[in-house]
Amino acid sequence: MRLTELIHGPSVIAELQATDRNGVLREMVQSLADHGVVAQEAVETIVRAAIARENQGSTGFGKGVAVPHVKHECIKQMAATIGRSSRGVDFAALDRAPVYTVVLLLSPGHAPDAHLGAMEKVFRHLQRESFRRFLRQAETREAIVELIQEADEAHEE
Repeated sequence: MRLTELIHGPSVIAELQATDRNGVLREMVQSLADHGVVAQEAVETIVRAAIARENQGSTGFGKGVAVPHVKHECIKQMAATIGRSSRGVDFAALDRAPVYTVVLLLSPGHAPDAHLGAMEKVFRHLQRESFRRFLRQAETREAIVELIQEADEAHEE
């Protein structure tokens, strides 16, 4: 699976408006709904599930990145989006530093293996310091999508 197959480019948010974790989750899920990836009537359910997941333990793994993820029956297809905050958001990250890049992954409840595979793909890319730095510096949706395409091309499996 390539990042470009997973991350829905039109729903990428180059500058998040929300300034807190729950607001960021809501904004990102809404972006996916606005672009037809998830049903509008499922937004609140997905947001509540994402917040509940965060309350179990932060998905802010440090280095300015968080990867909130949700598995739920109301999600029909696996999809992800990226949100960028130039101000930084408190995600209660492991290193206690603000989060500047958020990768939200949504998966159907019946596909745990695909969910784990997608998480592994996302984390593999986010482990690279240059990828994280370029994501943080990208100021437009187009620049973020281009970076994802370049990452796929540079790391073909």
